[in-house]
Amino acid sequence: MMQLNVNGKARSLDADPAMPLLWALREDLQLTGTKFGCGMSLCGACTVHVDGQAVRSCTTQLSSVTGKKVTTIEAVSASKAGQAVQRAWAKIDVPQCGYCQSGQIMSATALLSKNKAPSDADIDAAMSGNICRCGTYNQIRAAIKDAAQSLAKGA
Repeated sequence: MMQLNVNGKARSLDADPAMPLLWALREDLQLTGTKFGCGMSLCGACTVHVDGQAVRSCTTQLSSVTGKKVTTIEAVSASKAGQAVQRAWAKIDVPQCGYCQSGQIMSATALLSKNKAPSDADIDAAMSGNICRCGTYNQIRAAIKDAAQSLAKGA
């Protein structure tokens, strides 16, 4: 039996320790906001936070997250950075098809949790590996800057 902390709740799973975290979240815990994209950590659709760090859940073994805090898109709004990012995403109207957006939001939130005033280079570095096939990169950057401004104002 694997013991996990997911979105602030203790969860027990009878699962293979080598199972990718993505499948435990989606199939066992029914947290389907985290998306499968490539299965090779290349697209970022499966991004979640593990102890506040953005990680690709498709290649993260379940055993590597025991004793750590896993946060998915379903609970990203529990943090001020997550709230600011979600507000900015809606304000700027970032999503088109929306498939990659949970991973994009998770990466942006991890960035703003550590860096309240990211430069363009900081944004590029944090968001590299998050692919948007619709090409909303300009809106994503604008939303991150908007969320950073919101956080700076204390909102």
